[in-house]
Amino acid sequence: MTRVEVRDGNVDNALKRWKVKVAKSGVPSELKKHKEFKKPGVVKREAKKEMIKNSRKRRKNI
Repeated sequence: MTRVEVRDGNVDNALKRWKVKVAKSGVPSELKKHKEFKKPGVVKREAKKEMIKNSRKRRKNI
């Protein structure tokens, strides 16, 4: 559980710090990942596409 102290009654600042902590912990990405089920074949295809895209980017930068 993520906790943030409110200092000097400044709730806006505490909310900003809380959002940063939650984003760094990876909760939003996990929720997005588990939102719907993907077949194993679809996951493999997406991973393969991502690897090809990244390799093209690396070759382009050289």
